[in-house]
Amino acid sequence: TILRDKTHQTFSKPQLKGIVTRLFSEQGFYLQMEPDGTINGTKDENSDYTLFNLIPVGLRVVAIQGVKAGLYVGMNAEGFLYSSEVFTVECKFKESVFENYYVIYSSTLYRQHESGRAWFLGLNKDGIIMKGNRVKKTKPCSHFVPRPIEVCMYKEPSLHELDEKQRSRKDSGTPTMNGGKELNPDSNEQDGS
Repeated sequence: TILRDKTHQTFSKPQLKGIVTRLFSEQGFYLQMEPDGTINGTKDENSDYTLFNLIPVGLRVVAIQGVKAGLYVGMNAEGFLYSSEVFTVECKFKESVFENYYVIYSSTLYRQHESGRAWFLGLNKDGIIMKGNRVKKTKPCSHFVPRPIEVCMYKEPSLHELDEKQRSRKDSGTPTMNGGKELNPDSNEQDGS
């Protein structure tokens, strides 16, 4: 039993080096997560809601967690962004550096069926979150500059926290953005440039 206790202690200690950062969009907004989990953009660079934990969960794959809300950013099968209390496979984003040195974040799970084009995190020119399948990696809406605040050690988010509640929510097929409301259905037509 002593051995089990020791291993349990090692796993509960922070093991991953990540960063606390602000994500500044080429559109002129900081990504923010409000206390209720709403995700959008703001011009206020000093807002506490613009602080995110970028936690490495794979090779060039990160979990994006709002520092204040403590929720993870996820993207569902319809391309809608939402905030999640638990870390799931929908909360994994591939972090890539684009040709112009901006960073782009794409869903590791979802992409266009026919072309295979990735779905990206994006803010339109009004600072409104866009549907992932409408965001192109060549457009300013998907380009972010991380502005690191500090390096931190994190506990690895665990996928085994998934329970029946999560699975039944996923099967229902309803967008869970901001407590079940779509953020801005009108923003689908905008190309974000």
